[in-house]
Amino acid sequence: MINMNVNTTVTTGTLSRHLHGQFAEHLGRCIYEGMWVGTDSPIPNTDGIRNDVLEALRELNIPVLRWPGGCFADEYHWKDGVGKPEERARMVNSHWGGVEENNHFGTHEFLRLCELLETEPYISGNVGSGTVHEMQQWVEYMTQDGTSPMADWRRQNGRDEPWNVTYFGVGNENWGCGGNMRPEYYADLYRHYATYVRNYGDNQVYKIACGANTDDYKWTEVLMREAGHLMNGLSLHYYTIPSGNFFTGKGAATGFTTEEWFSTLKNTLFMEELIVKHSQIMDKYDPEKKVGMIIDEWGIWTEVEPGTNPGFLFQQNTVRDAIVAGVNLNLFYKYADRIKMANIAQMVNVLQAMVLTEGDQMLLTPTYHVFNMYQVHQDSERLELHWESPEYVLGAQSIPKISAAASKDAQGQVHITVCNLSHNESETFSCAIEGGSYTANGIVLAGDALDAHNTFAQPDRVAPTELNLTLSAEGVLSFELPPASVARITLS
Repeated sequence: MINMNVNTTVTTGTLSRHLHGQFAEHLGRCIYEGMWVGTDSPIPNTDGIRNDVLEALRELNIPVLRWPGGCFADEYHWKDGVGKPEERARMVNSHWGGVEENNHFGTHEFLRLCELLETEPYISGNVGSGTVHEMQQWVEYMTQDGTSPMADWRRQNGRDEPWNVTYFGVGNENWGCGGNMRPEYYADLYRHYATYVRNYGDNQVYKIACGANTDDYKWTEVLMREAGHLMNGLSLHYYTIPSGNFFTGKGAATGFTTEEWFSTLKNTLFMEELIVKHSQIMDKYDPEKKVGMIIDEWGIWTEVEPGTNPGFLFQQNTVRDAIVAGVNLNLFYKYADRIKMANIAQMVNVLQAMVLTEGDQMLLTPTYHVFNMYQVHQDSERLELHWESPEYVLGAQSIPKISAAASKDAQGQVHITVCNLSHNESETFSCAIEGGSYTANGIVLAGDALDAHNTFAQPDRVAPTELNLTLSAEGVLSFELPPASVARITLS
């Protein structure tokens, strides 16, 4: 049995809703078919955006959405994506499958999607192949409320009022697909480009610099030293690779062994070491934590599904993905004093997606259900949840068996999220609740196999069910979690 305790009267900071951010890139079927079908499509849509996906994503209360990339962002020239769709320039999406990009989904369409989802836009600007002038004009086009060449062009293209665009990324992965730059060179470029990402009217831009790839601590050191005073956020990218090797076979999304299950969870727990070490560097230059850590690409990355375009990054989504999502979100809450945003990759049909589509069909993934379960933490106050996790042992290796977090929302409800990482052992819990008298209810997400997943033939194979629990008059919460499961408990 695991003994826990939580004092519901002592909070330790706010869990920003932006930790539940999403990411949508012009990659595979994420944008086209996944979200955008066009106004003349037989698939029911609103202004070209498919209604079933809209409805599903609205349920998640998505706080922020990153676009247009990713690697695509540093080949994207925004002016090609405005004006009459039939007159927009076409390009080849050289990073992702070599397919034609017709630019029918551009600035106006993306910001309309954000309006329909009631989410904040996060724009990634082109440093790799773009110009300072191009970036400056894009911000002006979107946010200038007066008269100017770009604001007037926006009005000619059908949008009178400016948009509110808070978050702007000055480049993406400039250490790799965004230009193969050294940190010293990019730091100077960031200083240059960011100067022209201006505030117009009441719109105040939160400027995000390109941060490190995984454990490149030198990159963080150089960026914070040379440009930290000119940024609001610094990004970090880390993907969970089941095999641990990105280039020589990442591992399959389904049909994996228990050893691969274990290695996946061990690799995803490496996120905590990255957060701690990058934070220590940021603390040296920014002890007041004014610069937010922005983990704007994270999630599990496996081999693509057999028979699909390898450049489309379409993978199945299983109970293992749900555990990866739950563990990472719990970690982000733990370090929410430094982490101000996180964006899982990606929202539809790509990598660790929320929903999958095929023609006019759509299904919800196990990861979707975790984000839905965990949304109660958005803008809640963090609570210290104390427990000692037993070890999950496989062969000669071990990792913590339990991941958990707790918060208290504005209505006074307490929410506890718990993951059982073990592939074959259930676990019982006894949690002492201090600071109030409550009633309790809970839900749990588990599957009938480690690679259980939803298909169009069985769309509800993996879905939340009621969690059996008791709460004694003395305030002791008792429950049992099955192997490979994620739970959410609410105390009202």
